[in-house]
Amino acid sequence: MTTDFVPKGIIPAMVTPFTDDDRINEKSLRQLTEHCIAGGVHGLFCVGSQGEFWALDHDEKRQVIEIVVDQAAGRVPVYAGTGALTTREAAKLSRLAEDAGAQAISVITPFFITPNQKELIEYYTGIAAATSLPVLLYNNPDRTKVNIAVETVCKLAEVPNIIGLKDSSGDLQLTAEYIRCTGPGFYVMMGRDTLIYGGLLYGCTGSIAASANVKPSVPVEIYEAFVAGDLKRSLAAQRALAPLRIGFGLGTFPGVVKEAVNLIGIPCGRSRSPVGELAPDKLRQLNDILVGMGIQTNYGG
Repeated sequence: MTTDFVPKGIIPAMVTPFTDDDRINEKSLRQLTEHCIAGGVHGLFCVGSQGEFWALDHDEKRQVIEIVVDQAAGRVPVYAGTGALTTREAAKLSRLAEDAGAQAISVITPFFITPNQKELIEYYTGIAAATSLPVLLYNNPDRTKVNIAVETVCKLAEVPNIIGLKDSSGDLQLTAEYIRCTGPGFYVMMGRDTLIYGGLLYGCTGSIAASANVKPSVPVEIYEAFVAGDLKRSLAAQRALAPLRIGFGLGTFPGVVKEAVNLIGIPCGRSRSPVGELAPDKLRQLNDILVGMGIQTNYGG
């Protein structure tokens, strides 16, 4: 099987809004979807790391994907996260995402366990065989303690529906090697928001960016200016985005982005326990970052 699907542009790694009684907040999820599309994004990525995939059961994952697909209404492609600890579980989630209407999937490496490279190849080839969707590998060693070797990516790039990779390693040399060694037809997306510009220079086709939940027009500007050949404007937008991405360290992942989305007026609740709310002084610092970016907030002090 072959695919002509090309992952490109700015794709928000969407948060998953919850109600006060800890259910999926459909109204806010639809509002967030519209907010991102209005900001010019080129796709939507739900049920990923920023979307608290580990905290959602199968029914909730299906619900989130179906809502985003329905609200997007074909305007942009919808990517879904389907990574898991076992190949069997990830394959099952990939079929769920396909049935729910996603156009592509992103599959993080296993976590807690540390499979070797041969086992990673078996993991990804097993998942790719279980779905007809385009598959993006997802490398995030800071979170998983598992790093996908360049040689492994080159081998997996031979699988027809494994079309690309999201690299959140923060190592531009590694990102560059993924691109150099795979060549045309395999697409590398930057997963570190502070390195979107650098990734594009090396040959990335875009970025899956958590910051795009908050002010999507800024990372979109990085990409659009770059594509237009205006490197000065692209770099300026990257520098404007940096404080927000650096601010992710104000609290426990992934709670800071949800707090920022709350501050801009889209009620998405808190992250599921044990991730707690930001301390008052940290929330004030986050609000100051948003205000400094020209974002109007509902911060009450």
